[in-house]
Amino acid sequence: MTDRRITPVNMEAQECVGSVLKYLAEIAGDRIVTGQHTQTIPMEELQKIREVTGKEPALLGFELLSYSPNINEEDTDEPCMTEVIENRDTLKCAWDWAEKKGLITFTWHWFSPLGGRSKAFYTENTDYDAEKAVTPGTPEYEALVSDMDHMAELLRPFCEKSIPILWRPFHEMDGTWFWWGAKGAEPAKKLWHIMFERFTAVHHLTNLIWVWNAGKPEFYPGDAEVDIVSVDIYPPAHEHTARKEEYLNMEKIAGEPKIILLGEIGVLPDPDELHREKVGWATYMTWSKEFCLTEEYNTFEAMKKVYDSPYAVKKEDLPVLY
Repeated sequence: MTDRRITPVNMEAQECVGSVLKYLAEIAGDRIVTGQHTQTIPMEELQKIREVTGKEPALLGFELLSYSPNINEEDTDEPCMTEVIENRDTLKCAWDWAEKKGLITFTWHWFSPLGGRSKAFYTENTDYDAEKAVTPGTPEYEALVSDMDHMAELLRPFCEKSIPILWRPFHEMDGTWFWWGAKGAEPAKKLWHIMFERFTAVHHLTNLIWVWNAGKPEFYPGDAEVDIVSVDIYPPAHEHTARKEEYLNMEKIAGEPKIILLGEIGVLPDPDELHREKVGWATYMTWSKEFCLTEEYNTFEAMKKVYDSPYAVKKEDLPVLY
C-alpha cells in the first residue's frame, strides 16, 4: 500500500525515519510486522516467544514509566513500586535491541508532573489538570515542560546514533483513565502540539516517528504532526481475526492516507486473514505479562501459528532499516 504518506512530518527527520515509513507502507495489506511489549529488564515476553516459536518479533515495545521525574515514593503502594522497580533501566534493553537492528517503540505511562500518589498516570490517582497543563504560566505547564525536557534528554542518545523510534506519546488519549485524556479532546490535542513543537524545534529529536494513538477523530491533532495513526484493541480472549472493522474506522480519521498500526492488542491478529482481506495494519504489538506469558488470551499454539505464517514479519525477515 505505497499510497500511504511516507514523507516524515518533521522536515528535519533523519533518513532512518523515512526508511521505516517506506517499509511499513510497502508491506501494509500484504504482511504485518510482529511486535511484543516488554516492561522489565529480563524481558520475559521475548524469552517466551523464542521458547515457543524459535523466532523473535521484529518490533519490541519498551515501557518508560520509571523514567517519570515525579514518582511519589512517600505515598504509594506495593504494586506501584514493584512496577517502577521492575521497569528501571529498560532503556538499556532498548539500546541492546537497536544494536540488533530491531524496530523499537516506546510507551510512557507518565506519572503526573505535579501531585499524585501511587500510579499517578491514572486520573483517579492525581488532581493534575490537563487544561491547566496546556496553559503557559501555570505551575502545571512549567512542570509539564520540565518533564518533557527530561524525557528529551533520555531520548537524545538514540537520536545521535540515528536509531528510529516509533514514538507513541499520550497513548489512548481518547480515554478518561489517564490524566492526559481526562479533560477531553482539546487539552489532549494541545498536549500533543506542545510536545511535538518542543521535541522537534527545541530539542531537535530527528529520529522520532510520531505515532498518534486513539480511536476518536475529535482527538486527532492533524496531519502536519502525525506520521502514523494507531489504536489499542483488547478483543475477547482467543478471538484471532484481521480486525477489519476497526481498521476501516481508523482509515477515516486522518485527512490524508496514513500508515495504520495496532498500537496494542491483547489477542494476536491472524496474518493469513490480514493477507487474504488486504487489511493494512502494518504492525501489531501484543501487550505484556499475561497476554504473552500465559494462555489466558493467546494459546502457545496460536502464537506459533502466527510466527510460522509467511505473512508475519519476524526479526529474521526484517531488512536493515538504519
